[in-house]
Amino acid sequence: MKINKVFTAQAKAVGGRDGHISSDNNVLDLTLSTPKEMGGPGKAGATNPEQLFAAAYASCFEGALGVAARQAQVKLGTVTIEAFIGFGQAEDGGYGISADLHINLPGFEQAQAEKLVEAAHGICPYSRATRGNIEVSLTTTTNA
Repeated sequence: MKINKVFTAQAKAVGGRDGHISSDNNVLDLTLSTPKEMGGPGKAGATNPEQLFAAAYASCFEGALGVAARQAQVKLGTVTIEAFIGFGQAEDGGYGISADLHINLPGFEQAQAEKLVEAAHGICPYSRATRGNIEVSLTTTTNA
């Protein structure tokens, strides 16, 4: 899929999963550490690629949800999106990830909330990039 780029993010990684990452504007400047569950040191105060992907996917999905709400001409209240990125060995012997997004839309009827979430899933660049590549599940709630 070819896109008309309007913005390009830039980040640098040195040292892999137990290294360091930084963005070109130095706002992102983090130490990485492989979690203990994956055989790494699990250094305190460090993050990992899965946490970064979870944060990016959740925030991007909320942006897409805003677009879907505007298209449906409804107003969103305080939305909460939690992304759970799983990591493990794939059937082919390589490694893979999965994504479980828990989206809470207080003040909506369940059916309307689910419709907005499905629309956002069609809009979100992360959802589009992962479609057919990783297992993604969406859980929609309307708790206050």
